[in-house]
Amino acid sequence: MPNKITAKTKQVRPDEQSPVSEPGPRRRLLDVADRLFSEEGVHVVGIDRLIEEAGVAKASLYTHFGNKDGLVRAYLEEHFEARREHVAQVLARYDSPRERLLGLFADVQDALAGTTFRGCRFVSASAEARPDESIGALTEEYRTWVRTLFTGLAKSAGASDPKRLGRQLALLYDGAAVAARLDKDRSGAGAAARSAAAALLDAATVRASSVGRQRRAAR
Repeated sequence: MPNKITAKTKQVRPDEQSPVSEPGPRRRLLDVADRLFSEEGVHVVGIDRLIEEAGVAKASLYTHFGNKDGLVRAYLEEHFEARREHVAQVLARYDSPRERLLGLFADVQDALAGTTFRGCRFVSASAEARPDESIGALTEEYRTWVRTLFTGLAKSAGASDPKRLGRQLALLYDGAAVAARLDKDRSGAGAAARSAAAALLDAATVRASSVGRQRRAAR
């Protein structure tokens, strides 16, 4: 609850942070942006709507983010960091490389089956992004991270061509989110991605084992 204001207490403007329970204007803008951007889209929601729902002065947006593009960047960076932390937590649940890799797709399957899923934030933000916006660079950073993540997991699992398998798995990972956003059978997208990932991993590791046996036989 807000602090009571006495006669000797300095009046606090709506866009100023309460020291006890009220989030500051930066946090409020980010929270509103996360909700509105994910529900309606980055380019549909204007500055006036953002500051009105956040209950802050327009100057607060410019002070903390510079402009709307800066707010979009901060919104995506925060989501990116949360995604990395979540993936690290998922991977920590498993012991073997195979379990870790497939565990990510099991996590995707669970997420897509939930009623709160509204699609990948990077895909949504990039849909109508202009060349001068920071969305493109952030999206490329995110995509590089996803490909590197799966390439590393593929290598640890013993794939014959980790880079190739990593790209295939990255496509499945992102493609499942797009399919779940567009299809009525949302759970089906996650299940299909998980089974396809298992099939690709099995084929890649069997091929690696076969190549290894052939090399040993040729010695």
